[in-house]
Amino acid sequence: MPHRVSRRRFLQASLAAAAATGCGGARTAARASGELERMIVLGVDGMDPKLLTRFISEGRMPHCRRLQEIGSFQPLGTSNPPQSPVAWSNFISGTNPGGHGIFDFIARDPATMQPYHSISRLEGGGKPIKFGRWAIPTAPATIKSRRRGPTFWNELERHGVDCSIFRVPANFPPTESEARTLAGMGTPDLQGGYGTFTFFTDSPSAKPREVSGGRIEAVTLREHTVTCSLRGPVNEFTAEGETATVPLTIQRDPERRVVRISVQERTVILQEGEWSDWIPVRFTLLPIAAEAAGICRMYLKSVHEPFALYVSPVNVDPASPSIPLSTPASESRRLARQLGYFYTQGMVEDTHALSSGVLDSDEYRQQALFVHDERMRFYEHELAEFRQGFLFYYFSTLDLSSHMFWRAVDPKHPLYTPELAVSQGGFIASLYEKVDQAIGRTMERLDDRTWLLVMSDHGFNSFRRQFNLNSWLLDNGFLRTRGAPARAGSTLFQGVDWERTRAYGVGLNGLYLNRAGREANGLVKDEQIDRLASELAKRLQTVQDPETGTPVIKRVFRASEIYSGPHAGDGPDLIVGYHENYRASWDTILGGFPRQHVLDNTDAWSGDHCIDPSLVPGVLLSSRPLRHNSPQLEDLAPTILKAFGASIPEEMTGTALI
Repeated sequence: MPHRVSRRRFLQASLAAAAATGCGGARTAARASGELERMIVLGVDGMDPKLLTRFISEGRMPHCRRLQEIGSFQPLGTSNPPQSPVAWSNFISGTNPGGHGIFDFIARDPATMQPYHSISRLEGGGKPIKFGRWAIPTAPATIKSRRRGPTFWNELERHGVDCSIFRVPANFPPTESEARTLAGMGTPDLQGGYGTFTFFTDSPSAKPREVSGGRIEAVTLREHTVTCSLRGPVNEFTAEGETATVPLTIQRDPERRVVRISVQERTVILQEGEWSDWIPVRFTLLPIAAEAAGICRMYLKSVHEPFALYVSPVNVDPASPSIPLSTPASESRRLARQLGYFYTQGMVEDTHALSSGVLDSDEYRQQALFVHDERMRFYEHELAEFRQGFLFYYFSTLDLSSHMFWRAVDPKHPLYTPELAVSQGGFIASLYEKVDQAIGRTMERLDDRTWLLVMSDHGFNSFRRQFNLNSWLLDNGFLRTRGAPARAGSTLFQGVDWERTRAYGVGLNGLYLNRAGREANGLVKDEQIDRLASELAKRLQTVQDPETGTPVIKRVFRASEIYSGPHAGDGPDLIVGYHENYRASWDTILGGFPRQHVLDNTDAWSGDHCIDPSLVPGVLLSSRPLRHNSPQLEDLAPTILKAFGASIPEEMTGTALI
C-alpha cells in the first residue's frame, strides 16, 4: 500500500525542491532565506490599550514593556460593531463583515423574523420516521459555520506552512483544514447553548425555574439523601423532543460538611467550598445504539441550611465528541489523552452563574482562574512542541472577567461599592499580570527567525446605562404592534405588526429596515430607504439620557458606507454606535419593548465594548517594529501571509503592515 502524503507535506517538498533549483519566485526565496521560521500570535480577548499603558507604567507588565521596546505597541482598530464574533472574523478572514457575513452575536431570519445565534446553524436532516416515542431521522443534520470568506491558515497551508490554531473565536465548526485546530467561541455545550449550569438547592425560597444561562432545581433531602437528575441534550430520537438525563444521588453527612455524589459509575466526595475535577457523564439517546458523552464540574456551595450544589454546563467530551471540535477530528481526543479533560464550550467562564447569584464573586473568580490555568497548561505544552510554522493561541479570561468586575473599578457604576472595590478591585489588574507572564514565557523562545504578535479584538468601557432601542422605535412610530405591546422581557417580537413596521433592532448594535422583497412582510420600498435611514440616524443621535442629559448614541453608521463584499447586504442596514457607558439593553437585544428607554444596568455584567468602535480599540504588540500608523484587525491576516511569503487572496481587503 503506498504511503499517503498530505497536500501540505507535498507542497513543502515541492517548495524545497524549487528553492534548491533556484525556481519558485519571491515567496520561495523568502522561505529559503530563513528570514522567518516561526510566528506566534497570542490572542488576548478584551485587552485594553489604556489599561495596558497604565499597567506598563506601573511596572506590572515587564514583558509587555520589553516587547514595546524591541518592537512596537499600538492601538488596534476593532470591527464595527466591536463584538467578539465580528472582530475575530475580521481577523480570520482579513476583511470586513461584508466579506465574511458575521455582523453580530445575533442574526435574524428575514422569512420568520426570529433571531438566532450568528456563528453556526443546524442544517438538513431528513424527515424522521416515527414509531411510539421514537423518531428516527432518515438523514443526519449537519452543523454549518455561517462565517464565509478565506481563512489565513488555509492560505498558509496552501503555501506549505504548518499551522496550529487553538480556540480562535468564530471558528465553529472548525474550518476544514489540514492544520491542527481546536474550536473556540461559538462551540455549544452538550445542551446546544452557550452554557447552561444547574443549581440544586433545598432553600425554602427556591422554585424550579429557568434563569439566564442556567436552571434552578429545587430538591428535597430525605434521610440526608437527594435523588435528582442532571439534564443533558434534547434527545432528537424521541418524537416529543424529550431531554436526556442521568441520575444523581447525593448523600449528606449529618454532622460534617461533606457529601458523597454518585453519578453513573463514579463516586465523588466533596467538602463544602470544594470543586470537583472533571466528571464524565453519558446520556443514552437510543438504547444500545446512541449516546452523547459529556463532562462537568461540581462545586459544593453549602451542605446545611441550605444544601446548595452548582454543576457546570455539561461540556462536550473532547475524548468522545458528538460534534466537530477539531481538525483533524482526532485532535481533541489526542489532547485529552495527553493532558486530560478540558473545557470545550466556547465561552467557559460562567458569567451567568455570577449574574444570577448562584456563584458569588469569589466563587466566580475561582472558576475563571481554573480556565486561565488550564489555558496556560495547554499553552506551555504547545509552546514546548512548537518548532516551525505558525501558532495562534487564545486567552479568554481577561475579557469575561472585565465584563463582570468593571463595577469594582468604576465608582460611577450603579453596582459599585467601596467594599466591592476593596475585595475585587484588583482582579482585572491581576489578570493583566497573568497575561504578561504568558507573554514572558513566549519571549523566552524568541530569536531572529521568530516573530511574536500579541493582539486583542477590542478594548473595554463601563456599562452603566442601557438603552431599549426597540422600545424607542415603538414609541416613535417606526415599529407597530397588534394591540397593546408586551412591556416585559425579551419577547422575540411577540405581537409585532410587520405589515406596518418600518424598522426593528436585532442583537447588540443592529438596526434593520423592514424592506420589501427582503423581509417576509417588508414594507419599506427601495426608493424610501435613504430617507428613512437618514431620519433614523439623525433622530437616534439626538437621544439623551433623561437623568443626565448626556447623549446615548455617538454615531449611527450606514452599512452601505462601511461594508464591502459579497455578503454586505445580509446584515443590518444601520449600526448603532453607543456612547461610552451606554449599551443596548438586555431585553431589546431579542425583541423586547420595556417601558423605559434608558435605565440603569444592574447586572454584574458591568463592563462592555459593544459601542462606537472608536472608543474601544484593541491592542497590537509586536516583537518587530511596525510603522503603520493606524493598524486594523483585518490587516493582520494579510500581514501574517506576507510574513511567510504567501499570496494574499483578493477577498482580503486588509493591508499588510510590513
